[in-house]
Order: sequence, then C-alpha cells, then structure tokens
Amino acid sequence: MTLPTDRERVASRLRIGSELLYLSRQDVEHLQLTRDAILELTRQALVEHGHRRYEMPAKIGVHPYDNVFYHAMPAYLPEPGIVGMKWIECYPDNPRTFDLPQTTGLLVLNDVDSGVPLAVMDSAWLTAMRTPAVTVLAAATLHPDVTTFAMFGCGVQGIEHVRYAALAMPRLETIYVYDTNEAAADALIAKLQPELGLRIVKGESPEAVTKSAQVLSSATVILRQPLAVVQDEWVTAGQTILPCDLNTFWDPRTTHRADKYIVDSIEEHELFASMGYFPDGLPEVVAETGEVLAGVQPGRENADEIIVNSNIGMAVCDIAVGHAIMHHALEHGVGVRLSL
Repeated sequence: MTLPTDRERVASRLRIGSELLYLSRQDVEHLQLTRDAILELTRQALVEHGHRRYEMPAKIGVHPYDNVFYHAMPAYLPEPGIVGMKWIECYPDNPRTFDLPQTTGLLVLNDVDSGVPLAVMDSAWLTAMRTPAVTVLAAATLHPDVTTFAMFGCGVQGIEHVRYAALAMPRLETIYVYDTNEAAADALIAKLQPELGLRIVKGESPEAVTKSAQVLSSATVILRQPLAVVQDEWVTAGQTILPCDLNTFWDPRTTHRADKYIVDSIEEHELFASMGYFPDGLPEVVAETGEVLAGVQPGRENADEIIVNSNIGMAVCDIAVGHAIMHHALEHGVGVRLSL
C-alpha cells in the first residue's frame, strides 16, 4: 500500500490554492503537541541543518527601539519538503506598559510544489516550545551525565527550559533558578516543583548559582552591550553554558577562553556581530549545534572542557514544528479557513 504524500494529506483536508488555515494562539496551544514530539521534531531539524540539507538565510531584522527587534526568518527543508517563514517581534516592556506579551509573531507555511500559502498561525507558543528544546538537546549531547542544571531568567522561556531539562536529562537531580524578580523565581518553583518531582532551588545570587551547576542556560534580554552578569572567574572547568541571549548575560572573557564555542548558526552570529552585538569580537566558532547532534563535529571530548553553546533560534526548527502543528490542526478540524 502506497502511503499518501505530505501534499496529498494536506489536500485531503484543505483546498490548496483556494483557502488557507488560520490558527490563533489559543488554537495552537489547545492542540497540545507534546514536548516529546517537539523535542524529536527539533532534533530532526537540527540534524538536517548539521548535514547542510537546508536553505536558511541569516535572519534579517529592524529595530525601532534599542531593546526591540523584528526578525524575518525564512527556511526550507528539502527532505521533509517544508517551506515557510516566521515574522517575530520582541518588546520587553510590553507586559508592564500595555499588559501584552513580550514576544508575538506569525508563522506562514507554503506549499513547496506551487508556492501558495497553506497556513498562518500564531508563533508565540511555538517559539516558547522550540527554543528550550534546542537548549536541552544540545545540553544532553554535550553533557550527557549532567545532574545539576541552572536557569537564569524565570519567565516563559525559563519555565519551559526547566520543564524540558527535566524531560531530556535523565540523570538530573537538582535545578537552580535565578531571576532579578524574586517573585518570578518563587512562582516558577511553586508551579513546577509538584509537576516535575525534581529538587528546584532558588539561587541566592548569580555567583552562587554559577558555582552550583554543571550545565547553565540563560534567557534574559538581548542587548548590544554585554551586561556580564556572570563573571568569568565564577566559571570553572567542565561546565557547559548555553545562552539564549547572545552575548548579553555572560562575561565575554568566558566565551573567548572557552575550549569550544559552538553556535546554532555561524551565519546568523556573524550577522549579529556585524550589527554590534559582540563588541569584543565574535569568538572563534568550532562547530554548529546541528553538526554536533548529527555527529559531524565532536562535542565534549574531555571532562574539563568549558563549552559555550549559543543558540539564538533558527527558522528550520520553527517550520518543522509549525508543519506538525498544521497537520495536527487539519486532522482535528481546528482553526479557521480563510479564502485566498
């Protein structure tokens, strides 16, 4: 029996070229694509990227304010036949000023054969899910025996990083969390401690947290000038550091002296460096995250290596997860059909 192609599956539920599927934030969230599924979809996308089976220009953007960005993120994955683009913006002051989310955006998916739009969906939930998936997949590969994990930033990204860490790191025993807003850290612990059954500890200070964990991640603000909250002298041999906030949170001296500096996309990091986000210069990159996951390049080669792995988000992961969300929605009759 011949299985239907991806296009045939879509065409059986959507009039391709005559209509598209619109999925609101509530639609996307209520579809309940599992974290296990998102981890696997993200892993597959990263492996494709590691084998150079993709087309994805560095994300271009505009910056109306100093702490604000809009990014256009197109990508194409030939093997699964997925093409699309995420248009995302980040306004850190939104929650306080307008009672709106910090990050909003849309993802558009197209039919590879004809180019017509297939779906438009809210991308906030998708972004919140795939970002920590990349972090923990890399962490589990670079530090497979990890028992202690630290998360700086206890907002939406911080919460999901802790959830995904518990899922992807089987030997994990203790998670340390820190936020300048103590209430956010308290809320994270109250929410996740009963859910995960792991020991979650609120850190007393960035220094104490840094000195307590083998693997550390940060999801704070993204600024051109480093804040260097975590000082270089606090970082010791054998630690794995996975920033989601470029060069903002960590002392640039650490990234420059690390035994390995790995990034999700060299091209995108070079673009950010050209925009002034690495005023001390971009450290020498030894590999991309997908290459390590695909086994194309080595990860950790000895226990004493300091490894910094900067992941700022790639559209190949967005379209892979979005594609699965679209199929899930079509199968369950979720969303609104809009005429083209």
